[in-house]
Amino acid sequence: MTNWARGSMSKKKILKGEKRLIEAEDAEVIIEHHPEDWLAFVLFWSLAFIVFLQFFTRYVLNDSLAWTEEIARYGLMWVVFIGGIMVTRRNTHIAVELLSNVMKPGPLRATLLAFVDFVKLAFIGLLAFLSWTIIERMGVQRMTVFDLPMSYVYAGVALGCFGMFLRQLQNVWRNARLGWRRPHDVTDQVAAD
Repeated sequence: MTNWARGSMSKKKILKGEKRLIEAEDAEVIIEHHPEDWLAFVLFWSLAFIVFLQFFTRYVLNDSLAWTEEIARYGLMWVVFIGGIMVTRRNTHIAVELLSNVMKPGPLRATLLAFVDFVKLAFIGLLAFLSWTIIERMGVQRMTVFDLPMSYVYAGVALGCFGMFLRQLQNVWRNARLGWRRPHDVTDQVAAD
């Protein structure tokens, strides 16, 4: 693109009172520091180092370290469930929102959103309970390479499930205080002219 074309595109004049379908504004960037973010960060980079070490010893040195594969597998489990806490905090789990998006803001939609929040809370609570029972049962089994109980591995699953439960409790509390309105419910939709 030439300088002339770039300059002419950036100097377009906006008429007073002109309404546009999409207007972009610079958003303020807020960096939050939560414990699960840091834990996932450390686990992820530790896992990356262990997998690189496994690759290096297997293909470069032609003598693989036995423990790297097992630790990488268990580390991936921990990263997934700790990441689940982050996703629950942000309320960005994969969901089917067709019905709630089609409904107009009001008591029926708020009831549907409250029902969904409580179903998620109940499901994650059940998951946390079952993960605790698995920890109790896996205490007798040992890891393959290390002589440690498998309950250490499943402790990451339980930590993730209990963390998701606590974050979902916070989501339910926040949504209840807002009356189960979404932020875009206030502005609803802009009427096309």
